[in-house]
Amino acid sequence: MAKPLRILMLLTAATALVLPPAPARAGLLRPVLLLLRPQLENQLTRVCVETASAGRTDLVKSLQDPCRKLAVPTSKCLIEETDNSGRSLGVLTEMVSGRFGDDSEEVVKRCLARMFGLPTDSLRDMPLRELGKRFGSGSLGLQEVAP
Repeated sequence: MAKPLRILMLLTAATALVLPPAPARAGLLRPVLLLLRPQLENQLTRVCVETASAGRTDLVKSLQDPCRKLAVPTSKCLIEETDNSGRSLGVLTEMVSGRFGDDSEEVVKRCLARMFGLPTDSLRDMPLRELGKRFGSGSLGLQEVAP
């Protein structure tokens, strides 16, 4: 992550710590999250292409556009659920430290539930690894494609 962006996120996080308790802080970090949206969409697109192509270079180019189109609503959902869950500061802190922690996991579960049309908290108690096994590439038949 670019150094100025890290500094901005650290300053925003530090400012959020001195503000009143969580209910009053809700939504204050949304502008920072929105600034990160293009980077998030690029990263989601890259992960989508790498996962869907399964190492087949002949598929990479044809997957760019569909993955980019999928990244837009996904990034929007992730940002909205980060803000809605009240975990913005935790998610930003995890991003700055380069780790995927409890706050990020909670937001991903909320977004997955929302994208599947379920109540946002319905996947809270299910481990993310289990969700990956159930809805991963193997369950979609992508491993069965022969090179």
